[in-house]
Amino acid sequence: MNQKYIKPDEWSILEEGFDAEMVKSSESLFSIGNGAMGQRANFEEQYTGDTFQGSYIAGVYYPDKTRVGWWKNGYPEYFAKVLNAPNWIGINVLINEEKLDLHTCKEVSEFKRELNMKEGWLSRSFKAVLQNGIEIKVDTKRFLSLELDEVGVINYNVTPLNSNAKITYTPYIDAGITNEDTNWDDQFWDVLNVSQNNQQSFIEARTMKTHFYTCTFMESRLFVDNSEIITGCNKEESSNYTSCTYQQEIKQNQTFTIHKFGGYVVDRNHNKNKLVVAAKEALDKAVSFGFDALLEMQKQSWAKIWSMSDITIEGDVEAQQGIRFNIFQLNQTYLGTDATLNIGPKGFTGEKYGGSTYWDTEAYCIPFYMATKDQSVARTLLEYRYKHLEKAIENAGKLGFTNGAALYPMVTMNGEECHNEWEITFEEIHRNGAISFAIYNYHRFTDDYSYIPEKGLEVLIGIARFWQQRVNFSTDKNKYVMLGVTGPNEYENNINNNFYTNYIAKWCIEYALENIEIVKNDHISDYIRIKEKVNFTDEELAKWKDVADNMYFPFSEKHNIFLQQDGFLDKELITVADLDKSQRPINQKWSWDRILRSPYIKQADTLQGFYMFEDHFSTEELERHFDFYEPFTVHESSLSPCVHSIQAAKLDRMDQAYTFYLRTSRLDLDDYNHEVEEGLHITSMAGTWMSIVEGFGGMRVVNNTLSFSPKIPKGWKSYSFKVNFRNQVITVNVSQNGTRFELEGKQEINILVNGEKITVTPNNLLKV
Repeated sequence: MNQKYIKPDEWSILEEGFDAEMVKSSESLFSIGNGAMGQRANFEEQYTGDTFQGSYIAGVYYPDKTRVGWWKNGYPEYFAKVLNAPNWIGINVLINEEKLDLHTCKEVSEFKRELNMKEGWLSRSFKAVLQNGIEIKVDTKRFLSLELDEVGVINYNVTPLNSNAKITYTPYIDAGITNEDTNWDDQFWDVLNVSQNNQQSFIEARTMKTHFYTCTFMESRLFVDNSEIITGCNKEESSNYTSCTYQQEIKQNQTFTIHKFGGYVVDRNHNKNKLVVAAKEALDKAVSFGFDALLEMQKQSWAKIWSMSDITIEGDVEAQQGIRFNIFQLNQTYLGTDATLNIGPKGFTGEKYGGSTYWDTEAYCIPFYMATKDQSVARTLLEYRYKHLEKAIENAGKLGFTNGAALYPMVTMNGEECHNEWEITFEEIHRNGAISFAIYNYHRFTDDYSYIPEKGLEVLIGIARFWQQRVNFSTDKNKYVMLGVTGPNEYENNINNNFYTNYIAKWCIEYALENIEIVKNDHISDYIRIKEKVNFTDEELAKWKDVADNMYFPFSEKHNIFLQQDGFLDKELITVADLDKSQRPINQKWSWDRILRSPYIKQADTLQGFYMFEDHFSTEELERHFDFYEPFTVHESSLSPCVHSIQAAKLDRMDQAYTFYLRTSRLDLDDYNHEVEEGLHITSMAGTWMSIVEGFGGMRVVNNTLSFSPKIPKGWKSYSFKVNFRNQVITVNVSQNGTRFELEGKQEINILVNGEKITVTPNNLLKV
């Protein structure tokens, strides 16, 4: 870990004491969102210190032109960027005409910031002495409403402590913002209109190139000692800015409060020519409820989410805080209410990775949403890829593949590839396998087969066609080989026969063939429709089968393991334990050339295959591979510790499993990778949930039956979680004395516990 200033607490993220060095880290850690929009935890008042201002609207992006030193055929023309949206949270604060700015105050004391995860709000309080000698106390609270997801609300209070004071509030909207992450410093927004209507203000803007139309809005209410006052405001407008200024003489120890309502409406949900009308409706509704009523609604909305998704840990506050932080951020990022959205690796907390969709969604996030929400949410994520199938075929076509072969993008906003590193764009093709695996995983868990004949089979066929064309036959090996790829371990580029890539390619082909037969036999009308649409033949399927049956996998007889790729044993095999700690993280300390020649593994690669296809290998095989590869793994990907935690638990190495769990759950809170100020690792947070449910809880689906092999870290008294398995909610509570199961519903369910079949009946506690 690289920082340790967040205070342990079961339900809150707490910071005590103002430290300018931690401002950008805290802006990430205390981020808030509601699925439709999100924002970093920037101060409402002006702050002239080092800061990363960020507000984001779901689904609104800009195609930033690709910038590379050497253009290669097949490069995508742009890298999609999540856009820093117009800032509506700003409130300039003057005390006797001096601007409140924590960077310039004489003194800041009793600073406390809280992200209350149970109720879904962010607060901040402090005392400050300004350069003019006035001492004030400030309390703020804000949240983005889950119920009214176009609206956010701020409660901002200032109390003068040592004298009377003239306090000035200037709430504003600023559309003159830029992205931290930009290739060419382009202007991303075109401001169309700035307007005010009584206490309401609006800025209409359109994104350049993509032409998303938005309206950012605000309205304020003023209070003295909780009594509302009616006062006029001085209005100001410019080409990209609007504000209202309110002044009030406040006595010593009186509190002057502003409630600011703001947010966004976008043409994804409204007529682009009536956005101000939609904004007025959103404001009128929010203001009519008022801050307190909206806050109560927020608490109720989060209580509903937590009732299903919470994981409790007794006896380890840091572990408890970590898992709830992960679950909270996942739900702030994506709630499954909009089928056109997906889950960006940084969510609404930063701009790295462009805010786009990666293979993380299918490999890590779908299990979380599948088990903690209605299965329709996971199905929506699958349908997102189905809607992009034609784009995936186009992507493959740009690289020379034919006949409907589909290559899903490594990074995308709309189905087009928009990643511009050649070793990823062209070579990290294993992402295709995660798309197929998610379809399999969904059917395995939900028992809903309908998605496959309706939509999924077309995706499976396109992916199988890609794999069949991507291999070539080696007469030397008498096998099909896969050349020039990058596996999950991105510290190895342009290598041959990556085990994981070859293995998942073989599996994808076999799974497509299997489901073609099932649909042919059981869903004949869908089979006829699909066959006519994609035009596959028996001869083509025979070619697929030949590839799958004769795929090459590099293997070491000496170590009795599959090799990560050809030539892995040619490296100087120095383990991480023997690597000087001053050289870590190697991605920040070493040249790329040195990394590529090293044996060090960024994240699970061969072991990723053993995780996804655990039932294909024996426990003894897993142990051999884990013992060989984990010592070379530097875990410099956020996706790494969770897989290793699950596998360590499978091998009954609970101390190691716990260490990996703590790392994945507190990856951002403790800034393990020296980069939290750039934003949080949202998609890997689903892996944290998996570390407990699949790792410690041992949850699997075995022979169509829900199965558990519960284990517990020695320092924990107990832990519990819920899963929604085929529309039946089962609660699992594991303690040092055994495991208890409870079932909500009307029908009993058979489960496996440590391989033994037991029956759980509704509303009866079963102890094992």
